[in-house]
Amino acid sequence: MNHKKPLLALALLCASELSHADEKEELLKLRNTTTNLIKQLVKQGVLSDKTANEMIKQAEAEADQQVASAKSAATLEKTVKEVVPVDEVRVTYVPDFVKDQIRQQVRSELREEVVGDVMQKAKKEQWGLPGALPEWVNRFKLSGDIRLRGQSSFMASNNAPIGSYPDFSAINSNNGNLNNQDQFVNTTEGRSQGRERVRLGIDAKITDGVDAGMRLATGDISNPVSTNQGLGNTGRKYTFNVDQAFLSYKAVDDDHFNWLTVMGGRTPNPFFTGGSEMVWDNDLSFEGVMGTMRHHLFDKEFGNTSKGPTVFATAGMFPLQSSQGLSTRDKWMIGGQAGLDWGFDNQDSLQVGAAIYDYHNTTAKVDPLIDTCRTSACNSSAEVIQSAPQFMQYGNSLLAVSNTATGSLYGLASKYQILNFNGVYDLALFAPYHLKFSADYAKNIGFSANDIRSRYPGMANQIVTGGALSNALDSAGTDAWQVRADFGWTKFDVAGHWNVFSLYKYVGSDAVLDAYTDSNFHVGGGNNLGGTNVKGWVVGGNYGLMKNVWLTGRWLSGDMIMGPNYGVDLILFDINTKF
Repeated sequence: MNHKKPLLALALLCASELSHADEKEELLKLRNTTTNLIKQLVKQGVLSDKTANEMIKQAEAEADQQVASAKSAATLEKTVKEVVPVDEVRVTYVPDFVKDQIRQQVRSELREEVVGDVMQKAKKEQWGLPGALPEWVNRFKLSGDIRLRGQSSFMASNNAPIGSYPDFSAINSNNGNLNNQDQFVNTTEGRSQGRERVRLGIDAKITDGVDAGMRLATGDISNPVSTNQGLGNTGRKYTFNVDQAFLSYKAVDDDHFNWLTVMGGRTPNPFFTGGSEMVWDNDLSFEGVMGTMRHHLFDKEFGNTSKGPTVFATAGMFPLQSSQGLSTRDKWMIGGQAGLDWGFDNQDSLQVGAAIYDYHNTTAKVDPLIDTCRTSACNSSAEVIQSAPQFMQYGNSLLAVSNTATGSLYGLASKYQILNFNGVYDLALFAPYHLKFSADYAKNIGFSANDIRSRYPGMANQIVTGGALSNALDSAGTDAWQVRADFGWTKFDVAGHWNVFSLYKYVGSDAVLDAYTDSNFHVGGGNNLGGTNVKGWVVGGNYGLMKNVWLTGRWLSGDMIMGPNYGVDLILFDINTKF
């Protein structure tokens, strides 16, 4: 802010009259008028003493320059000293309109900065609300969302008949005790349904750097990859479950850069996915302990800002299923990821990540008496029972671990050690519209047909691969990949904002663990879920209706890679809100 402009203008105006009056008299008027006016502003609190002194010096310099054209600098300085003693100040008349003009200019320059400072201080100190809210209330932040969905599935006309694909998830959930009709996946009858998702989150600040988070969500408590609640419950109330509950610690440096994050409990996904659901469904929460470290490269050049490259590394241990007996039977996943996040000066950005996810104790344990259990009552050990997954979707290679007169329990035949590579490039060339390209690749390096045969001698022909085929281990798919393109606004929860997207994915039968992959792709009628051994397209878009309200439409078309024909087209239409 420059408070000197109006005063200098007045000084120049007075100096311009030197050509019409005596130079000495006008010089006195100039100096005394300016000095007196500045002192009056100091008294009114508009200016500080320091600023006033600086303005007086600058006003005198301007006057000297005007007179210098008529006399030499030495003569002018001598005249001023003789006529005006150093300690003498003369008050000269200043017209009211000049005073008003100066006062208005100074006020206009002060107003914006002063008002901003006052508003900021009032917000910080909560003026007008003394003692209205206790201090602990400010440590909590409430958020949530509600999504209404219309879902319609359409079966391909050349699909295999019902009975071609056993429903292993339903079989395990009922300990193998199902009638013939419920033991198979619906492959012929489409269905339309209404669904709803409600989530409510609370974030609490415990102390500097330490936070707590909790989220409640609708959905089936036994399903980790979907928080949807089906409509049509004869008026019965929905189930509201604890979807997340965790503690987190964030360490920041002197430049407020978050270089370390540690979380424990039931947490959001700590790994970079680039928006892909090929390995991890977006609704999946992780249980365990994990940490992420970040470091700016080339700090001297870029500084600690969002610009420039940042490397990160994430690692964690995640219990999947605890046993009632020895802990050596507990199922675990250990994951690690390293990556790069680079923001460019032209607003483009690049994100890449490389990860490995290693599963322990997840393979099937077969009852030694499995053949005799078909005709006589027998109780399998806890180790055998626990080896059957508590939850799975569809597509992984399976074999029976225990048989009864009414059915079987199934477990995973393959080991899972998944290499995963993600990349996203956000092109801001068409800003405010962005063009984003992303790719995801995964491979299960833990799969080995020979290893499976050696662990289950004589049973290779009984292993079901891809959901329907036996004796097909050598054809099992261990690769998964996806490519995607998005165009439009990066945020579409604002009225008129939109984006469109399309992707193609190919997921081999044993490339990823089917329990945690996308739960929407290749979903048929009934309670069928997503999984592996599928390929196909997704096309969709988003449109903002108003602030925090937007529409989402998607068409998903998938087909089985191996096995009898089984194609499903799924249309999803969502009304999304958040608060």
